[in-house]
Amino acid sequence: MKNLLIAGASALLLTTSCVDSLDDDYNVDPKSPTTALASGFIANAERNLVRTVVSTNVNINPFRFYVQYWAATDYPTESRYDLNTRNIPTNFWNPLYRDVIRDLREAKSTINADINLTAAAKANQLAVAEVLEIYTWSVLVETFGNIPYSQALDFANSRPKYDDQAAIYSDLITRLDVALAQFVPATATGLGGNDLINGGNTALWIKFANAMKLRMALTIADVDPAKAKTLAESTAGKLPASNADVIDLAFNGTFPNTNPLYEDLVRSDRTDFVGTSFFVDRLKGTAGPVMGAVVDPRLNDYFNPVTSTTLPAGTFAGGNYGATNSKTTNSQPGAKLRVQTLPGVLMSYAQVEFMIAEAVARGYGSFTGSVASHYDAAITASILEWGGTTAEATAYLAQPGVAYATAAGDYKQKIGYQKWIALYNQPTEAWKEWRRLDSPTLVAPSSARSAIPVRLLYPVVEQNINGANYSEAAAAIGGDVVTTKLFWDKF
Repeated sequence: MKNLLIAGASALLLTTSCVDSLDDDYNVDPKSPTTALASGFIANAERNLVRTVVSTNVNINPFRFYVQYWAATDYPTESRYDLNTRNIPTNFWNPLYRDVIRDLREAKSTINADINLTAAAKANQLAVAEVLEIYTWSVLVETFGNIPYSQALDFANSRPKYDDQAAIYSDLITRLDVALAQFVPATATGLGGNDLINGGNTALWIKFANAMKLRMALTIADVDPAKAKTLAESTAGKLPASNADVIDLAFNGTFPNTNPLYEDLVRSDRTDFVGTSFFVDRLKGTAGPVMGAVVDPRLNDYFNPVTSTTLPAGTFAGGNYGATNSKTTNSQPGAKLRVQTLPGVLMSYAQVEFMIAEAVARGYGSFTGSVASHYDAAITASILEWGGTTAEATAYLAQPGVAYATAAGDYKQKIGYQKWIALYNQPTEAWKEWRRLDSPTLVAPSSARSAIPVRLLYPVVEQNINGANYSEAAAAIGGDVVTTKLFWDKF
């Protein structure tokens, strides 16, 4: 087994031998130093999941470029949509299968075999592992389309079939309902500090699972509106209710368990990322629908002022997307992104309020409040999350280009635009929501290899090792190209 060095997972013990199959039954002695505790597998899975979806490593996660938050100074490969030079699909695919889902399945096997767990603790730990696995599968489906699912991670089968993306998504929703029913609300999970996301807090896991359900409901809302409505309405009153309910992983100050942005921007001294003029100008209020005297309060947190002495102190500027840019006359990622302990967020309260606003706009009846009230709450939560004040949020919301009643566009455009701003440090989610809500309007640079990707290509290794199933999957989704829309991306 691989060595799992996770800060906070102090009870982790290491195995000295591997099992033949993830599905094999095997005895677990909870006092044996040769057995990994389930909490260690869960902690490792949590760490690798969060690192993958929030990373700024361009070999893994290019999505800050796809939604045009960032441009490059030296290597504009990502903003020109070259996926293969850095083997991005493989580097995104492998950690989620190998380091997240596989560890969660090991955790489930260990939990089921643990004779010392109470029935309630066992139920809660299995539900936690299942919720994390469902989230991970949903990210894979939303990124690639058809994927190996029912036959995945079988060591005896190196050529698993690809399952239909819509069928997988439907099954995940069913599994999520089962997991929600499995939780014993009044009992802690027993994972304690080894649960790096929610600290063993069962109530937070239940809120997260309901927020996931709402998220998945809205994902299919344009292709199955009736099912989406039923699913979404069942989550009303069961969701995160403040910034205190954020679902995140707080990294620590010791490498390799630091914030991955810190590792790239500080530890590796990367200076080749700058904000795009498209994004920075909109935060400044000098371009786009939010033009006015009030600068977005998050500007100083998202980016640093330029370092060039030829420009006035405190200047913020963005570079040309798809081109190489100056490091000194354009704004680099902000100081807060460079903090070792910056949490990696899976579900923010702002994200939840944007989802409720959309649910109300779609006519889902179980939610109280207006579209505007939840839209305002979402923007306010995002500003407060980044260290802003209620007064700053109020001033920002008072601008005609921001206020829901007067902002341009329909509900998708209004919510999508502000959600795009708020999801700045949730790049995987930002890319997914941009594809779904189609706001703001983004244009590929003239130097790009294609239109803006709406999916990742399948890993090259799949083409080489699992060729027949790969070819069938590629044909089923409409071609293994970055412009093939996935089943939920109707518009």
